[in-house]
Amino acid sequence: MSKLTDVPKRILIGRALRSDKLGETLLPKRIALPVFASDPLSSVAYAPGEVLLVLSIAGVSAYHFSPWIAVAVVVLMFTVVASYRQNVRAYPSGGGDYEVANTNLGPKAGLTVASALLVDYVLTVAVSISSGVENLGSAIPFVIEHKTLCAIGAIVLLTLMNLRGVKESGKLFAIPTYLFVAGVFAMILWGAFRGIVLGDAMHAPTSDYVIKPEHQGLAGFALVFLLLRAFSSGCAALTGVEAISNGVPAFRKPKSKNAATTLAAMGLLAVTMFCGIIGLAMATDVKMAENPAKDLLHNGAAVGADFTQDPVISQVAAAVFGDGTFFFVFLAAATALVLFLAANTAYNGFPLLGSILAQDRYLPRQLHTRGDRLAFSNGIVLLAGAAILLVWIYGADSTRLIQLYIVGVFVSFTLSQTGMVRHWNRHLRSEADPAQRRHMIRSRAINTFGAFFTGLVLVVVLATKFTHGAWVALLGMVIFFGTMTAIRKHYDRVAEEIAAADTPSDDTIRPSRVHSIVLVSKLHRPTLRALAYAKLVRSDHLEALSISVDPAETKALRDDWERRGIDIPLKILDSPYREVTRPVIEYVKSLRKDRPRDVISVYIPEYVVGHWYEHLLHNQSALRLKGRLLFTPGVMVTSVPYQLESSEAAKQRARRRADWIAPGSVRRGPVERRQHKETGTKS
Repeated sequence: MSKLTDVPKRILIGRALRSDKLGETLLPKRIALPVFASDPLSSVAYAPGEVLLVLSIAGVSAYHFSPWIAVAVVVLMFTVVASYRQNVRAYPSGGGDYEVANTNLGPKAGLTVASALLVDYVLTVAVSISSGVENLGSAIPFVIEHKTLCAIGAIVLLTLMNLRGVKESGKLFAIPTYLFVAGVFAMILWGAFRGIVLGDAMHAPTSDYVIKPEHQGLAGFALVFLLLRAFSSGCAALTGVEAISNGVPAFRKPKSKNAATTLAAMGLLAVTMFCGIIGLAMATDVKMAENPAKDLLHNGAAVGADFTQDPVISQVAAAVFGDGTFFFVFLAAATALVLFLAANTAYNGFPLLGSILAQDRYLPRQLHTRGDRLAFSNGIVLLAGAAILLVWIYGADSTRLIQLYIVGVFVSFTLSQTGMVRHWNRHLRSEADPAQRRHMIRSRAINTFGAFFTGLVLVVVLATKFTHGAWVALLGMVIFFGTMTAIRKHYDRVAEEIAAADTPSDDTIRPSRVHSIVLVSKLHRPTLRALAYAKLVRSDHLEALSISVDPAETKALRDDWERRGIDIPLKILDSPYREVTRPVIEYVKSLRKDRPRDVISVYIPEYVVGHWYEHLLHNQSALRLKGRLLFTPGVMVTSVPYQLESSEAAKQRARRRADWIAPGSVRRGPVERRQHKETGTKS
């Protein structure tokens, strides 16, 4: 079975890496930027559009508020980046927001942050992939016609890329991310040059369209609420900022300094591109509507259901470069690709956070295990499965999915910054050095402002997005919180139950007697080996047990037993319904009932085979018996293996493979290779 699965596994994810190669997977800043910041960098492809979509409810006249909303988003971005630069320096272990909240605010706050981040990472994949499919669909009709299937295919492909390892996937993602950034900056600079220097009139494809407002002449509280909702939609540009603080261990040394530098570079690039696209959208008269089929009018008539509303960045590129030109196609392709790859932020953040939570016993321990390529493979697969489910439920519609977004981000932002304030307060009480105190006071001021601002935004997001889908994200957080709490209680209960007592207990008291049973089906070499081993082990009573299903076979077994003169008593139980497992279990239970202080030791002969299909033909009865006996107190089960010829052949084949590494060997730790040539000895 292992050979059958090992070949395609190596083709898909590559050769397994030794544990001592982990240092070689660490990232330099130029690779870490696209790996951990591709989400906030790529969000400028859809965040400006979300702002305009919300403002269109009041008609095109509300568009003049978009620059002020952009300024608010920029202020928030710089605040969050400055705050997280303090985080990565104070907590470089990779726990990020979870570690900060857990350490300074308590386990419940930490678990709340973890729940929020896990939900947000799943949404990052779903939103980024869905948006990428929509951008690609503007050029390729087939993609938009089958966007759910294409989105799921993209998630599967991205999952395989990440299973190959962080560094290898980072190299694949670096070029498209940098091409996208270069393309957006080229568009902003060329658009500014054409508009300011050359005085050209640039028009977006929808510039001569008219928006039919859903609510005409909004004022007072209604207008304020609309602007706050537009601002909360624009805050999508901040998603993924926290991934760098979770991924500090993946950076090369000095880890904290490199992570802080990457944060600053990411923030500067993101806000420049966001503001540039908003400015060009206003200059080229882009029109966007939440329901374009009815609310977007062309020549006085609704455009209808057949109309495809292109994203803002595509419309701006068409106005600046010209529709269908090389640079337009280049930017469209780079945008679609980087949106697909933006999900990589979650693919690096989710498994790392899952590993830390598993170490703290809030998630299954398997999530703390590194795979063959030294990535947290189980976390990657879990993230992909959740994202595929979400994409399928919402039909890969980014506009619907993005309403679920943001909530988790700002829950983690707010609690993390509040935790950092308490962190600095605690250290200030014991710090005497004036220079260090000034640094701490400055850092506390930054985190205090960050906590206040992000908390205010969280209230805005909850108030403006709750009925539009944010409740789904909150429900997801509650489910994660409850599940992780239950897992922790289970692990704590098991740890308490199996803890060794300081005083003598029933587990340390020697049992009165050991009653050994060797299960026999036929008298062959595996049975003889099991009988010989059972005789070697000291027992107070030893017997062989066979189940009579076929009278002729039972008579042949008894005759052969007597002919060989085996000095172990053979007990045969009748089974009129041809069952094997039930009579054995009932017999063992009867022994336990008669002599509760005795230990029953059951020996089961088993074949060791070398081909995957042979597992299907042998050992099924043994597996069923062991599964049932495990639930019987006071019963010890021993498998007595007998290696068939095929197992020896498989072992020889494995030895001949120079680079053969057994599945799971990396998880068990590095294996010392025998250096035959150096030592001149045989193993």
